[in-house]
Formats: sequence, C-alpha cells, structure tokens
Amino acid sequence: MKARPLSRGCALLALLALSACREAPPEVLGTVEFDRITLPAPAAEHIVRIDVREGQYVPAGTRIMQLETTRTQAALDAARSDLQQQRQALLELVRGPRVEQIRQARSNLLGAQAQARDATAYYQRLSALARQQFVAAADLDRARASAGNAEAAVAADRAALDLLLNGSRAEDIAQARATVAAAEATAASRAVDLEKLDLTAPRDVRVDSLPYKLGDQAQPGTPLVILLASDTPYARVYVPAPLRPSVKVGDAAVVTLHDGKRNFRGTVRMIRSEPSFTPYYALSGDDATRLSYLAEIALGQDAKDLPQGFPVSATFPGKHADD
Repeated sequence: MKARPLSRGCALLALLALSACREAPPEVLGTVEFDRITLPAPAAEHIVRIDVREGQYVPAGTRIMQLETTRTQAALDAARSDLQQQRQALLELVRGPRVEQIRQARSNLLGAQAQARDATAYYQRLSALARQQFVAAADLDRARASAGNAEAAVAADRAALDLLLNGSRAEDIAQARATVAAAEATAASRAVDLEKLDLTAPRDVRVDSLPYKLGDQAQPGTPLVILLASDTPYARVYVPAPLRPSVKVGDAAVVTLHDGKRNFRGTVRMIRSEPSFTPYYALSGDDATRLSYLAEIALGQDAKDLPQGFPVSATFPGKHADD
C-alpha cells in the first residue's frame, strides 16, 4: 500500500521531464561571421608602408597601408598647373585689354588716317593733272589704288580699336569659365587618386588578411587588405523548414559557442524566404532530408573577439517547430 504514492511520484516526475523535453526550443547550427570589407588596389603602385598586422583592431580613419605616390603626385601637380593657367586666362578676359594696348591701337589709327590723307591728296593732284593730260593714266591708277588701300587700313585700325574698347564677349568668358571648371574637376580627380594611395580604415575593423607584403605591386582592383567590421558580429545559421514559420526578423535568440561554455544574446536581423544549400555541419537527424533557410542573428559588442567562422548553435526562446 505504501508503494503506490512512490509510483505516482515517479510518474509525475516522468511527465514533467517529458514536458520539459517537449518545450525545449530546437537548436540550429551555424558560424560566427563579420561584415567583410575589401580595400582594392587603386593603382599599380608599389607598397611602401604597412602600418597594421593581421588580427589587429583598427579604429576608423587609421592608416593601414600606403602606396608609392610619385607618379600620382606628378599628375596632380600638372593638373593644378593647368588649372592655374586656365584661371589666369579667364581673368584676362574678364579684365579686358590693357590701357597700353588701347593707346597703341589709337596711335595706329592716327597713323593710318595720316597716310590716308596723304594718299588721297596725292591722288587728287594727279587727277587734276590727268585731265590736262600731263600724267599717264597708269600713274593715276596707281595713285587711286594707294588711296583706296590707305582708307582700308584706316577702317581696319578703327575696327581693332573698337574691338579693344568693347572688351571680351560674354560667349568667350563663358567658354573660359567652362574650361576652368573642367580643369578644377581634373585636379580634384587627381587629388582623390592621390588620397586613395593612402589606405585607411573606413570604420572600426579587425584586419583579417594582408595578401601582399612590403614592396609588392598589385594590379588595380586586386584586394590589398581584407577587413572584418568589428562592430557587426553576427551568427549565420540555417533554420530547418519546420521551424521557419515561427522565426521572424526581430525575434530574440541565444547563441552558444560550440564548446557550450559561453552564451550570447542576439536578434534575428535577416531570414531568407527561399531555401538555400545547407552545409553538412548543419544537417542532423531528420533535418538532413528537409529544406533549410539562411538566417543572420545580430550579436552585441561582447562577441566582437570571437574568431571568424567559429561554429555555434542558436535557439529561439519560445519558438517550436510545431508552432
């Protein structure tokens, strides 16, 4: 009769244990990841300085590597010299002709007018003599031509003076301004090219890889430095199909290291709507025959020291595959 309460207690404990097992949230597997940042070679220049080492934490704005600047600096100097030349040409058009040039044009006009009066007077004298047939017709023709040429010279010098007095045309000044703007853009582009030879950290990062060494010369576009954004650790996990309907962006998650010694709290920041290829380490039991969905769990700064690719498991409190 006394054994009956004991059997009831054992049954109750068994039911509680079974209920606890049924309520335990399922685990999903994945790895620790960081946003990767690649700094490519901006030009085919030799590496003259490396200021960091692999695995080092680097604050934003810190110089990581410097490339040779001789050729790019020369191009920048040439662009700036051309810009200065174009600016002076524009200033010359805006200010107009010099006073000395106007004085010279006035003097040329006065001289041409004097020659025209002399040539005209000579032609008139020959005309009077020609009517009395004292000069040949050929001499009269030459005098007429000389007078005409003198009048034409006067007209040309008067037009030259008017051109100086009227100053530069608005169209010429507009063209000069456009040329200056183009030269400024070229100089700015060369300055950016020079600045890019000094590679700096775009944000707080950890140096993941330095493929090239001091003195190497990489082709443009080749990755010189591979960085990991230390402020964005996250776990990339694969959610099985039965659990997918209950997991949503913004849900809380608990990420555990592979050794089970440390836990990190996180939030689901992304989950794919289409199934993807699942790595072998994320397949276990019945999941090996089911679809999985890639998800990312954002972690806090307490996880920034974790190594890239370290295996982890994750659970979603309150979420169950049969929800």
